[in-house]
Amino acid sequence: MRTPVAHGSLRRRLLMSLLASAALLAVVVYFVVQSVARQVAQDSQDNVLTASALSILDSARLSNGEISIDLPYSALSMLDSLSDERVFYAIRLERVFLSGYADLPSAAAGRDAPNTPAYLSTPFLGEEVRLATVRRRVSTDQGQRFLEVSVAQTLSGQKQALARISRSAMAIGAGFFLLSVILAGIIARSAIRPLDRLTASVSRRGPKDLRPVAAPVPSEMVPLVSSLNSFMRRLKQSLLRSEDFIAEAAHRVRTPLAVVRTKAEVVERTSTDPETRKAVRDMIRAIDDSSRTAGQLLDHAMVTFRLDQLTGEEINLHRLVADTVERMRPTTELKDITLTATGKTALGKAALDTAFGNATDTDAAFIMGDPILVQNALHNLLDNAVKYAPAGADVDVTLKRMSLDNGQYARVSVSDTGPGFGDADLGLLPKRFARGANTQAIVGSGLGLTIAKEVVEAHGGRLQIANSQGGGACVSLLFPLSC
Repeated sequence: MRTPVAHGSLRRRLLMSLLASAALLAVVVYFVVQSVARQVAQDSQDNVLTASALSILDSARLSNGEISIDLPYSALSMLDSLSDERVFYAIRLERVFLSGYADLPSAAAGRDAPNTPAYLSTPFLGEEVRLATVRRRVSTDQGQRFLEVSVAQTLSGQKQALARISRSAMAIGAGFFLLSVILAGIIARSAIRPLDRLTASVSRRGPKDLRPVAAPVPSEMVPLVSSLNSFMRRLKQSLLRSEDFIAEAAHRVRTPLAVVRTKAEVVERTSTDPETRKAVRDMIRAIDDSSRTAGQLLDHAMVTFRLDQLTGEEINLHRLVADTVERMRPTTELKDITLTATGKTALGKAALDTAFGNATDTDAAFIMGDPILVQNALHNLLDNAVKYAPAGADVDVTLKRMSLDNGQYARVSVSDTGPGFGDADLGLLPKRFARGANTQAIVGSGLGLTIAKEVVEAHGGRLQIANSQGGGACVSLLFPLSC
């Protein structure tokens, strides 16, 4: 049986898709958390800077046309309490510097909107700072003017905090991915489980069980199950037609050939012309050859059909061999061939001739399989032995139990005192239509050993072919014992 070619795995494909999605989501989660944390940290710092700048503006006083600012302690201490950062400030009236760091830039340059804070991230004195600028209108002796306060803070503490948050975000992303791996495995297994159940349901069926699959399946599998049911329905009809055809062909082919042969024999006996008699004898031989070949082909078709639907019942080999031997006796007596049967059990007991049928359960050899096929294989071996052995030869059938390859086997051997297999390659003889070089003068199809080999191998055994030391052929069927 040809093994289907596997192209990928649905479970692996689904798992990899889920893991790829999980990895993408983990990366997105990492960057989202980092972005949100950075935005929150910046907004928090901006609010504190704005509050500090407004606190300084609130402390501004106009006295005698001059602006005085009593820098409140809380204005800068609220920044210093958040982290160990450096804080800078600058106070300007319009473009006139009043106090603080004169080089500190303004975030509100070019803006006239009062009371609206402006923010700027810029380097100052060799460090990155975040700066907030707030402007407010004040009345002076020169009219309405803008009083501007800028407060800046270094970002080293914020960067450290963001690094901690980044590590936490990475840990969250990794944890999310690991959790996704577990969930992806569970989801993949759950998604494939209906397919596994369908596979198990079909594989548990016997060879003759072609009932449609009726178990509920997901909607995505309905087309598959429908196609499977349709295929099994067509297969069942085809098998029934094949079985009917084999039975019908066996009757239709063999009966006309038998009638033609009978007519030819009558013509041979009544004819006085030597050439006519010779021609009729050649015709009878051709009819025999055709009849045997047709019969063997039909037997081979029947064997092939039954092998596809191999039954498993217990077979008593002693009784089966005895019955087959008795059926062959009329043929052997016509050719003056002595047919004997010898049976040996594991205890060493012997039974001659038809004593197989009297074997007790203790002596009997039991195998599991199809009795019709086993009998057909043995019949082909006996038929070959009787056909190729000359008149007066001996054909012996032996059944014994033996140990082989750490197992118990029943060995059925058919040996004869005929010409043997000659110089033929014994390994080629079981092939279809293969015959030995010394058998061409005898009618045959070359399918007997083929049928025997296929049957014994289907039952877990093997076929052995050899030439006997004293002359003749020996063919053995080895079947594994069931008990």
